[in-house]
Order: sequence, then structure tokens, then C-alpha cells
Amino acid sequence: MSSGTIRVLIADDQQMVRQGFTVLLNTQPDIEVIGQAVDGRDAVAKVAELAPQVVLMDIRMPEMDGIEATRRIKAATPEVKVLVLTTFDLDDYVYAALRSGAAGFLLKDASADQLAEAVRVVAAGDALLAPGITRRLIAEFARLDGAPRAPLKERVGDLTERETEVLALIAQGLSNAEIAQRLVVAEQTVKTHVGRILVKLGLRDRTQAAVFAYESGLVRPSGY
Repeated sequence: MSSGTIRVLIADDQQMVRQGFTVLLNTQPDIEVIGQAVDGRDAVAKVAELAPQVVLMDIRMPEMDGIEATRRIKAATPEVKVLVLTTFDLDDYVYAALRSGAAGFLLKDASADQLAEAVRVVAAGDALLAPGITRRLIAEFARLDGAPRAPLKERVGDLTERETEVLALIAQGLSNAEIAQRLVVAEQTVKTHVGRILVKLGLRDRTQAAVFAYESGLVRPSGY
């Protein structure tokens, strides 16, 4: 395994799913599946043992579900990226998984190319918030219809005007490249803004930043 290879752990209670994803990912020259976990509790233990860079995490599992497992993994090893495996009937879990620290979502029927690209995206530190997932996140906030939390709203004031603009675009699911194109700036400039936003707001990653944008009221569901 070369130093540039992305190490992946697959956590799913269905053996066929684990084996299928393992076969698909191991055909990629830059990705290697280093282990499998049969449930959330096993996933937490395997992450500590094997130190993967990316975890493909099913949500519905015995012993411990994927949301709790993600929460524990991110608390112990924030650098590990968790990519949640989901199906269309799991909309209610989207918000909870994002809050627990998931870096993104992937449908279980994704193609081999989509699966590999998703792993690369989250391993690189970007969030995988596809427009469909972003719409579900917005819908969940609309359903909750909660008022913006005042302390969070005040923290938005710590950001510059451009940082606030970048945060709003992150919440819409845009990548750094897309934000750069929208604002007509260099992608490296966007990366710098994102880094400053995370530091100022005390957030782990851009996925948490997207959630923060909604909770603080910076981005409102009614606007979409």
C-alpha cells in the first residue's frame, strides 16, 4: 500500500454489502479496504485498531446504530471521515447524521465510480452534500421550524462579510471549486476562507458548518 492510498473501513451488518463494496473499492488503484465492521460498536473498535481515513457507515445496524457510532468515532478521532450509506427511505436520519459529524451521504445503489469518487471527496476534506441531500437537510429544518438559536446567531457576527457569504454557499452544498466560480475568486482563496470559518466558529468540518448555517438562521429553508 502506497502512502497515497486512501484507507477505508466498511461498516454494515449485511455481509453481502460489505463484500460488494470491498470488491468495488479494491479495484481502484488509490483506495484500499483495510477492514470490515459488522455493527456500530465494532466500527468504533475497528477505527481505533486500524486507523482508516474514511469509514463507509450504514445507519441501521444492531448493537449500535451508525449515528451513535459516527458520534463516538468523531469524538475520539476527528480526522477520520465518515461517509454514511443511506437509502431514500432514511430521510429522517439525514439531519441527525450530519450533526453527529458525518462528512456526507452516499446511496447504497451508487455505481462503482460514484462510490470511489465519494471516498476521494471526503478523504480530501470536502463534504459530500449533493443537492438532493441538501434539499433533505433544508426540509428537515423546515419541518422542525425552530427559531434560530441566539448564541449561534451572535457567533456569525465574528465572521467577515466574505466569510459569511462563503458559509451560506457551503450550506447550499457547493464545493470549493463551485464557490470559487460563483464568487469569481481562486479556489485556494475559498479554502482559506473555509479554514478561517471553521476556526472562528469552533467547527470540525464543512459539514458542521452547513448545519451551523441553518441553526444560526444565516440560511433559512424558506429561501429555497
